Formats: sequence, C-alpha cells, structure tokens
Amino acid sequence: MTQLQNRPSVGREGINRRGSLEPRDPRSPRRSTAVALLLACATLITLDKTGGVLDPARRVTGEILGPAESAVSTVARPITSVPGWFRTRDGLKARIADLQDQNAKLQQQVRTSDFDRNRLAEYDGLTRTAEAIGYAVVPSRVIALGPAQSFHRTATIDAGSASGVRPDMTVVAAQGLVGRVLRVTSTTATVLLITDGDSTVGGRVGSSMKVGFVHGDSDLGDGGANQLELQLVDRSSIPRRGDTVVTWGSAKAAPYVSGVPIGQVTSAYASVRDSSTTAAIAPFVDFGALDLVGVVVPSGTRSDRAIIDADGRLKK
Repeated sequence: MTQLQNRPSVGREGINRRGSLEPRDPRSPRRSTAVALLLACATLITLDKTGGVLDPARRVTGEILGPAESAVSTVARPITSVPGWFRTRDGLKARIADLQDQNAKLQQQVRTSDFDRNRLAEYDGLTRTAEAIGYAVVPSRVIALGPAQSFHRTATIDAGSASGVRPDMTVVAAQGLVGRVLRVTSTTATVLLITDGDSTVGGRVGSSMKVGFVHGDSDLGDGGANQLELQLVDRSSIPRRGDTVVTWGSAKAAPYVSGVPIGQVTSAYASVRDSSTTAAIAPFVDFGALDLVGVVVPSGTRSDRAIIDADGRLKK
C-alpha cells in the first residue's frame, strides 16, 4: 500500500527508452494547445476566403491603429532619415567636387584653345613647307631666344644630334626661313637667326630671278617689318615693291637649301655713290613669336622623334 502511494503519477511524467519515468518539462507546449492554434488559423483563413466576414474587424482595427501609426511615423521620420541624409550629403559633396573638376578642365580648355589652335596651324604650315621645298624636316620647339657667342640674335631649339640635327643645317618655320644651325648638343641646338647683323643669306627675287645678299640688322620686333636688307649683284636692277625673295641655295644645300621664302620687298633705293641698289625686306617669319620650327635634314635621317618627310607624311 505504501509503495502505491509513493509511486509517481504517470500523467505528469514520461517514460524514456529504458522504461523509467522522467518528469515532463513544464516549458514545452502541450499538444492540445498546438492543435487549437492550428484550428484557429484554419478557421480564420476559411472565413477570409469565403466572404467579407472579417472586413468590419479590419476596418475597425485600421481606424484605431491608422492614426497611431501615422503619428509614430511622423515622430520617427526625422530619426530614421538621418542615415539617408548623411548618404545624400556625401553623394552631393562628391558630385559637386566632380562638377568643379569638370568645370576647371573646361575653363582650361577655353583658355588654351587659341594656343592649341595656333600650334596646330603651325604644324600644318610646317608640313606644307616641307612639301614646298622638297626636303624632310625635324620639327622642334624654340625654348630660348638671346645672344650667343659673338652673335646677337639666336634661338635655342629642343632638337640636337640625337634628333639628326647637325651644324650648318637650314631652319625653317611655316612662314619661311628662320636661320641656320650654329652648334648642337645631344638634345639642343643653337640657331643663328637671319635678323642677326652678321647673318648673310643668298637671296633671289622671284619676279626677275636676280640674285643678291640678304643681311640682317638685329632688330627683333616691329612685326617683322624692315629687318632685312637685300643688295643685288646686278646693281642696275631695282626690285619692285611686293616682290618675293627666296633663298638661292648653297653648295651641297648647306647652310641654306634653295627655294625657301625669306620675305617681301617693301621699298628699294639706289645709292649714287657706289651705284648700287638696296631693297628693304620684311621677313615672312615673325621672329618675336617663334615657336614651332623645322630643321631641314636629308631623307632617311635617323632621329629620336618623328620626321616630316618631303611628301608631308610623318615618319617615325
């Protein structure tokens, strides 16, 4: 009898695999509760599908909870939008920086458009000059102007022996004759300008084919007017105003090749004392604005840069 009273209740305990009794976990849900919940869910789904039985309840719930949800949303919106505001602010800052960079580049292009246009025109002109004189040229930039040795008017260019440049080579620009090479280094060359007082170039008047000598007067400026003088070998010949003077050429094309435009006759006068005629020549080249020039070289010259060939094509 005592054993029966002390025997634990089977309803509150379970039997494990070994057949012994174990107490039930009070936290585990009962099977009847789970079944009741499933039946309730199935009933609600059936009522919702079959008709608007639940519509009044939904409407009442919406009328009660709708204003509360709106109020909560209004209060929480400033807080929830803070991360988005920071993301938008960073995006706008990046966009503004990008637009400022683009604007700076466009402004730079506007500022340099005339410069780039002029340089392109000079290059095209130098190509036409190479075709006109029938010689290849090494394009180079003037990097300095000033006196050198005993000369007053010289220019330094950024092409030297590595580019195929040698002393006593003709230097031209798109408009005409610039001068001749005096000396070279591996990367630069010094050019004697035809405006120097010690420069002498053999010239030919295009209309009459009369030859003479063109001298410089070291005057750098005045737009290239009245900087040269031409003394004809035939003292009885008087060139006309507007006549074009070109180089007649040197032996072995050094230091000057033939046919390069020098300038235009602006006036001529005769000297009664020595029975000579002197013509004032305005050079075609503006020596106050030298930039792109070309050194005349033989075809096939090896160079560290591209060469404009006699046919106007660029060869590397």
